[in-house]
Amino acid sequence: MGKGISDDWIEYRRDGDHERLGWFVPEGDGFVAIDALGERRTGPVDWMAAEHCLDELGLSYLFEPYEMLTETGNWIPVRIVNVSPDAIDVKSEDYGAIDAPSTSWALPFPKPDSLRTASHDSMGV
Repeated sequence: MGKGISDDWIEYRRDGDHERLGWFVPEGDGFVAIDALGERRTGPVDWMAAEHCLDELGLSYLFEPYEMLTETGNWIPVRIVNVSPDAIDVKSEDYGAIDAPSTSWALPFPKPDSLRTASHDSMGV
């Protein structure tokens, strides 16, 4: 099991390509859908509702722009490179330039507060 995964987490993979979309965690009489970043996406719901949530969510949110809080207290733009129960790997945003210098970081799983979806204000939009 990964660092942030408990023994009661049930892995959920998408039909077809078997991509891991998240986990279900038993809670009360239902299950909580947890996404690939380790964030709760539902309260306790039945199994089918939890499946539906993760299927609808897919992995598209991983391709959104994110920001990471640096040790100096600044938010910098980053992109998620890889997600696993052991780490969330991000790199400095290069805006598609293949020759741009890049720095990578391995963040803890589940997603720490130092990683957030970039707001339009922070992106200059």
